[in-house]
Amino acid sequence: MSDSQEERTEEATEKRRREFREKGQVAQSKELGTGLQLAAALLLWFFYAPMFWEGLEQLLGGIWAQVGDRPVTVQSLVDLSGVIMIRVGLLLAPPLLVVLLIGAVSTLSQVGFMYTTKPLAPDLSKINPVQGLGRLFSKRSLVEMVKSLLKVLIVGWVAYHTLEGYFGQALHLNETNLPGTVAFMGRVAAVILFKSSGILLLLGIVDFLYVRWEMEEKMKMTKQEQKEEHKETDGNPQVKAKVRAIQQSMARKRMMAEVPTADVVITNPTHLSVALAYQQGEMAAPRVVAKGADVVAMRIREIARENSIPIVENKPVARALYKIELDHFVPEELYKAVAEILAYVYGLKR
Repeated sequence: MSDSQEERTEEATEKRRREFREKGQVAQSKELGTGLQLAAALLLWFFYAPMFWEGLEQLLGGIWAQVGDRPVTVQSLVDLSGVIMIRVGLLLAPPLLVVLLIGAVSTLSQVGFMYTTKPLAPDLSKINPVQGLGRLFSKRSLVEMVKSLLKVLIVGWVAYHTLEGYFGQALHLNETNLPGTVAFMGRVAAVILFKSSGILLLLGIVDFLYVRWEMEEKMKMTKQEQKEEHKETDGNPQVKAKVRAIQQSMARKRMMAEVPTADVVITNPTHLSVALAYQQGEMAAPRVVAKGADVVAMRIREIARENSIPIVENKPVARALYKIELDHFVPEELYKAVAEILAYVYGLKR
């Protein structure tokens, strides 16, 4: 086999895509999900922060108001800790739920709904040290390392550049009170986070396009693989031919078994035979129970002679009846011709 045939140049078929999907191998960018989650959390926090601080202030105020009225015991501290954890958890629940929802939406938008347990199946190759070293120094690992370094460098540069812009204002913080200093630091942190989320979102989109291209390249097939798949899908031509021959033989045997039930066999003396059956009062029209050409036609005539079934020669009628499907009734345009033949046969019987 030549090298050109071994190259994966053919687009993946639907069957191959389905196999990859069943194995959990799909194009999914974690960077895009992270960027979306961070951006959504920051956007929600921008509107939710006042309510959060108000709720936290009420919680702390209520605790301080009750400190002097409660005895300090182990049980009281445990109860107080439980109340604080529950209240703070409720305050943090909205942004956390939004982050989880955005993560789920990001995954579904990239890969759709998918349920498979194959990635969880035990794989001894995963604990093979030789293959592990191969994965460690593979092209994929190198790309992931470059992406991580690039992300850290870009986010670090954005943070540094932002802090540099606020450096002049930071020099005057010693002249402001503590709430002003905290507000300034929060504002700078928010700017850095918003810029970082935008950068991560942009990197995530680029990463998703790259991952998708990489998966398409991975799923590509060689011409030989496509041929093998077509064989599996469509079946081996030799096997299909053998099955077809067996089916035809069985159908021919069933057809020959119907010949003794016929009322007449109409022939073209050279190579056609058509057997008709008609039960007056039970059938709307005569029915074709057997037909054949050449050797099959001769065999139909032999069975007809063995069962004393009349054989009538009529070239045009035989040719017309031969075109009718097996087990179908005679069409109206042949009623008159067939009726004359049946009347002749019934006359012979009488």
